[in-house]
Amino acid sequence: MDLDTPNMTDYEKEYAEFKWNVPEYFNFAGEVIDKWAQDPDKLALWWVDDAGNEVKKTYADLSRASRQLCNVMKAEGVKQDDVVMVILPRNLEWWEAFTACIRMGAVISPGTTQLTAKDIKYRLLESGATCLITNPALAAKADEVAAECPALKSKIVITEPRDGWTFYTDAVAAASDQFETARTKSDDRCILYFTSGTTGMPKMTLHTHASYPIGHIVTGKYWLDLKPADLHWNISDTGWAKAAWSSYFGPMNMGAAQFVHHTDRFDPMKTLELLSKYPVTTMCGAPTIYRMLVLQDLSKFKFPTLRHCVGAGEPLNPEIIEIWKKATGCTIRDGYGQTESVCLCGSFRCLTPRFGSMGKPTPGFKIAVIDENAQPLPPDTEGDLAVCIKPERPVGLFREYWNDPQRTAATIRGDWYLTGDRAYIDKDGYVWFVGRADDVILTSGYRIGPFEVESALIEHDAVAESAVVSSPDETRGEVVKAFIILAPGYEPSEALVKELQDHVKKTTAPYKYPRKIEFVTELPKTISGKIRRIDLRDKEWGRK
Repeated sequence: MDLDTPNMTDYEKEYAEFKWNVPEYFNFAGEVIDKWAQDPDKLALWWVDDAGNEVKKTYADLSRASRQLCNVMKAEGVKQDDVVMVILPRNLEWWEAFTACIRMGAVISPGTTQLTAKDIKYRLLESGATCLITNPALAAKADEVAAECPALKSKIVITEPRDGWTFYTDAVAAASDQFETARTKSDDRCILYFTSGTTGMPKMTLHTHASYPIGHIVTGKYWLDLKPADLHWNISDTGWAKAAWSSYFGPMNMGAAQFVHHTDRFDPMKTLELLSKYPVTTMCGAPTIYRMLVLQDLSKFKFPTLRHCVGAGEPLNPEIIEIWKKATGCTIRDGYGQTESVCLCGSFRCLTPRFGSMGKPTPGFKIAVIDENAQPLPPDTEGDLAVCIKPERPVGLFREYWNDPQRTAATIRGDWYLTGDRAYIDKDGYVWFVGRADDVILTSGYRIGPFEVESALIEHDAVAESAVVSSPDETRGEVVKAFIILAPGYEPSEALVKELQDHVKKTTAPYKYPRKIEFVTELPKTISGKIRRIDLRDKEWGRK
């Protein structure tokens, strides 16, 4: 199989001819996992940890373990349509639990391991979860609040026994591997994600047995460009929806194997060592990951099998893409989507990349930039990025914000679903991200998107990471302020402030330069790693 030939070679033809195929009944575990499991040797997971341990699991192993776990949960009273909260790091049990929940028709609600006891309580109560699967450290946090969560009746812990909890390893080993896969309808509830949120408390984003399981076919095929012979590495927290994109549905729809590095913290040098040691062919990482990787001496490493890299979470700065391509031969191709969606647009391999652009709309989606009257705007005009949902709602969109009809209704304008992002589309159909609708800075009559300023700043050798927000100004109303983490070897100074301001003036439109700069050692981020500009903005405006 030629891995270098893209899955999509003619974008316009593929886009025009694409059709969604959604049967009345669908269950990903039965229809996809079990299909690949028919080959008993087909690799699904290649797992390594920092101690040098390695485990390989086939699709048949995954299928069998998921059936055993279904029987464990059933014995503890978990029923079809119950919510099962799974809070695990990159343990193999995460993939088994994900598959088991889908197989038995339970609603899986993943969570990040960075949750506090208060976070766990909020999620258990809001979702009404009846079962929690987690590790010992988080089990201790859950025990602090479990008595206040009356719906919770099953608690399952991995790696080591704990009083009051079912021990995963022993229970699964003793369980039967015979379990009849639930006959779930395509529009039945399947996945409940709490969004990381740039404002307010997390929303419960509900996906069906079609919206993610079937919808992510386009993610795996077109954006990740995966084939059955690939070994794909997604460097993502398992609690983030990106894990469903790129650690589960995307690669498994395509029958690819996944490389999994189980670690407590991201280490760029260790990541580069693993990437050069193992036969990884495709990689997905958040922009922050790539920014940290390119700060290392990439000339020390060779990546003989790597053929395709993608980035997601927020647009990636063009200069990072250039550095990475020089070292690996791979262009990092942006993809855009949300917890509420699959990949909505991307810089697909068959497209000529335009650095800074998110690429073109994914087959299966009509994307436009619209005005306040729900009318598509002409090329190169900034507006609200939206997805057409009438006369037919595309498969890869969430069903609703669960138990929140007002929030759900607020995402609709005419025939369009509003992503909440500002963008423009050029005359050739490439989509360009401007910023979150509430992140756009208005100063002296100009509208300035934070990403463009951050992109200019990151080109300077002194800048490791930055976040740009509005700051109050007596004359201009508001001005651009940059919070900057310096690269190793640089120290804050007034001279450096001036140098960075001049650099931005030369790199982008001069009016966009940050009139204020503050050097910091860290930036506030959501549990999925996205910068919380709202925290910085609220601080600037005295709202915190």
